[in-house]
Amino acid sequence: MECEEIRIDTRQFTPEDYAENDRQAELLFRLSHTPPRSAAYKQLLQELLGDNLGEGSYIAAPLAGASLEKLKIGKNVYVNSNFLAMASGGITIEDDVKIAAYSAVISNNHDPYERPVLTCKPVLIKQGAWIGAHAIILPGVCVGKYSIVAAGAVVHKDVPDYAIVAGNPARLVKTLDAARFH
Repeated sequence: MECEEIRIDTRQFTPEDYAENDRQAELLFRLSHTPPRSAAYKQLLQELLGDNLGEGSYIAAPLAGASLEKLKIGKNVYVNSNFLAMASGGITIEDDVKIAAYSAVISNNHDPYERPVLTCKPVLIKQGAWIGAHAIILPGVCVGKYSIVAAGAVVHKDVPDYAIVAGNPARLVKTLDAARFH
């Protein structure tokens, strides 16, 4: 996925930026201390993600991250516990995606010389993809349709549709038969 890097200088954050960070941190804390699947839990998810959480989608607590207003989740997505979403560059998760526990999707990094500056590129996880436990998806990556990212993989470049990638760095290990998907 070709995408332009955007830079965010955290030294220029406004009082409103800090207030939004605090609001999200409080909601994340409350989410982690609320019975799962309860009406209160669903309300907190809604308050945290607004219209960016698709119908039938669920995120198991605890959830951690930043700039969660830039996290967009499609329909029928399941995200297991201990998910890290660093969304300053934008994260889009399409319909029917499964994300296993302890996975991280990171759309921002720090400039190596000017560390208060975030370097950001969007991440896209396409329909039906499956992200294994402890996998890490790095900035600017597109995970293809119905692909699988194996447990523990570190993905630093795009994953083709119907591919299985594994390892650190992640490498193609197999291609799935596209005709077997409905």
